Amino acid sequence: MSLPEEKKITVIFRIEAGCLGPQGISHVAKFCAKAHQSFSNLNSGFMNWKIIPRHDKSLPELDYSIAGRPLTREHASKYLQHFDLEIDKFEMELFDKLPEMIDQYFGR
Repeated sequence: MSLPEEKKITVIFRIEAGCLGPQGISHVAKFCAKAHQSFSNLNSGFMNWKIIPRHDKSLPELDYSIAGRPLTREHASKYLQHFDLEIDKFEMELFDKLPEMIDQYFGR
């Protein structure tokens, strides 16, 4: 099942440069682009991905929106439940996948 773009949830995943090591600031933009490629097909029928550097520490690592309008975590949770995804498990799997993606990026 594939929804029209304006009905898909967008997952905004902000990546801290520090998680890429001491030289992370010089890698974070390229890493985000590579990570976006990896995630772009994940749940693509109802989900879009926006993987960006987290330059503003006041912003959360994860945010959700639909058609450019922000969603509360509660609303995002209800949306994901329609697709049999539990938000806590979904988020934990994202953060668990991050070290693996970093290792792949650096060829480890």
